[in-house]
Amino acid sequence: MKIEIEHLSRRFGSMIAVDDLSFEVNAGEVLGFLGPNGAGKTTTMKIIAGFLAASSGRVRVGEHDVGRSPLAVKRIVGYLPEGAPAWPDMTPIGLLHFAARVRGMTLAAREHRIGLLVEQLALREVLLRPVETLSKGFRRRVGLALALLHDPAVLILDEPTDGLDPNQKRQVRELIRSLSRDKIVVISTHILEEVEAVCTRAVIIRRGRLVADDTPDALAARSRWHGAIGLRLAEPVAAEAFNGLDGVVDVEEAGRDGRAWTLFIAPKAQGGAAVDKVRARLAASGSSVRELWLHRGRLEEVFHELTLEPTEAA
Repeated sequence: MKIEIEHLSRRFGSMIAVDDLSFEVNAGEVLGFLGPNGAGKTTTMKIIAGFLAASSGRVRVGEHDVGRSPLAVKRIVGYLPEGAPAWPDMTPIGLLHFAARVRGMTLAAREHRIGLLVEQLALREVLLRPVETLSKGFRRRVGLALALLHDPAVLILDEPTDGLDPNQKRQVRELIRSLSRDKIVVISTHILEEVEAVCTRAVIIRRGRLVADDTPDALAARSRWHGAIGLRLAEPVAAEAFNGLDGVVDVEEAGRDGRAWTLFIAPKAQGGAAVDKVRARLAASGSSVRELWLHRGRLEEVFHELTLEPTEAA
């Protein structure tokens, strides 16, 4: 099972939303699909899920061409759209049973599957409340249950943790990780922490065109802070303390972290020599080091550089 996107384009009148986009996603991958607002993420996801036709190019999901067999694709794809729309006057349990009947599931199959999803997504307390009365977080979880209802081979999730509290986000991320063992999962999100937590790969688009395709770690390694020395100190030390230190190109004061102070020091080159020089400078100042580590880099910084408009960069 794989998703194959070949030279995909979608136009709305004179506006080009997706522009000659090509990439593949394989079984077992969790793909973070990233880009600024208006980059074409939602349009692309709707095309993959069979809810929007392409202007040109081809999308295949497994053995099916989306343009030729959209219903066959919808049988194997679970899609959580942005906003998780649902009939507002229905209850979650009624909505789930209705969707299961539409999909042709037997009574026994739908009761088993719905029961499983209710427990996985902690929906029991709201099953009999009208959807319109639910919080944004609960509506999002109902939408996720609908996407998972038929145990699809492919999951397309647009902002899956939007509106969830930290505990709920963690629960959903753990669920996504467990589902990825035998499914393709594509996630569109603005939360880069989420990409680093659950995604095995990230595709970044800008104005509908591909600008990066790599693992989150490899993308973060493009950051100027990759390999920077992170310090957690018992007392505050100003960035100026490292001015003139051979091999240091930048220092950032990250401020107080609990009862410690954090600094990041970017060397010209990674390696023990820079660490030794920093240690020596700290020892000379009498500073007590609670923790020292090498920074993995900042995905947010790389995302910003890759998606920055030319006028913004000027």
